[in-house]
Amino acid sequence: MKKIEAIVRPSKLDAVKSALNIVGITGMTISEVKGCGHQKGHVEHYRGSEYVVNLLPKVKFEVVVKEQELDNAVEAIIDAARTGEIGDGKIFIYDVAEVIQVRTGERGRTAI
Repeated sequence: MKKIEAIVRPSKLDAVKSALNIVGITGMTISEVKGCGHQKGHVEHYRGSEYVVNLLPKVKFEVVVKEQELDNAVEAIIDAARTGEIGDGKIFIYDVAEVIQVRTGERGRTAI
C-alpha cells in the first residue's frame, strides 16, 4: 500500500477530488495548509504598508491506495492540478506498513 500526499492550489480542490473519484478513489483526507516553495510568495499592500506574503494557501490531499492503483491516482492528480505555472504543487509518495479500520478491526488492503 502507498500513501499519496498531494499539495495543490486551492482552486484545484474540486477538480482533483473529481479526478480521484473517476479513477475509483473515494476515501481521502483534505486539509487547508500554507507553505512556500519555488513560488516564493508575493507583496501586498495594507493601509499604505507593504508586506511580503511568503506562506501561500494550499490544499493537501492524503490518500492511501493499493499499489496497483498508484499510477492511475498520481496521473489523475497531475492532470487535474496542473496549470503549467509555478505553484502547481508537489506529490509525495510513502510506503504504508499497515492500515486498520477502527470500526471493524479489519487490517491491510481490505481496510482501505
